[in-house]
Formats: sequence, structure tokens, C-alpha cells
Amino acid sequence: MSTQDARERLELLQGTLDLLILRTLIFGAQHGQGIARAIRETSEEELLVEHGALYPALQRLEERGWISAKWGVSSNNRKARFYTLTAAGRKQLVKETNKWERLTGAIARILGAEGEKS
Repeated sequence: MSTQDARERLELLQGTLDLLILRTLIFGAQHGQGIARAIRETSEEELLVEHGALYPALQRLEERGWISAKWGVSSNNRKARFYTLTAAGRKQLVKETNKWERLTGAIARILGAEGEKS
């Protein structure tokens, strides 16, 4: 990835990473690298999750009981922690998704209103 590509990537809004992690884990257990890769690939390379943000977020979600973790072996035969969405995490995902949809809808209405005034 070039430096220019890195500068043009979108920054995640605070709280968004938690939602993206929960959503990624809906498809099954995944280790940290796999979660970061899934977010990057699903966003068509727009979102790059740095390790310095990912692992504190995983720890925070685990402390809240929204995900659980256990040790396992990754596909490249390395020891890794695999994270799984809990029942509480599924409920939180629904809440967070609803909040996100309300927020993006409100922003879209404002941006649309600005376009109409010009």
C-alpha cells in the first residue's frame, strides 16, 4: 500500500470499531488478524484496523461480556486467541446497528438538505 493510499483511507468514528467487530463475529469465531482482515476486505480496502486499536477493543468487548475468547491454533499453525460472539453480544449488535442506522440516516438527511439548498 502506498503512502497516498494510507492517507486517503477513512478514519473510524469512535465506537464504530466495536460495531464492526461484533458484526464480523456474527459469521463465527475468528482471531484478531482474521477480524482485521475481514473488516479490510469487506470494506473493499477502505478501512484498515490498526493493531493498537483492535486489541484494546477486543479486550473491552470481552470485559463487557459481548465476546468470549479461547486459545487455539490459526491456519498458519500459530497459537492465537479466537473470539466468539456471545448472546449478550448478539443483543448489543442489534442495538448498535439500530443506533448506527439512525445516525447515518440523520446525517444523510442533513447532507441531502444541504444539496437541495445550493
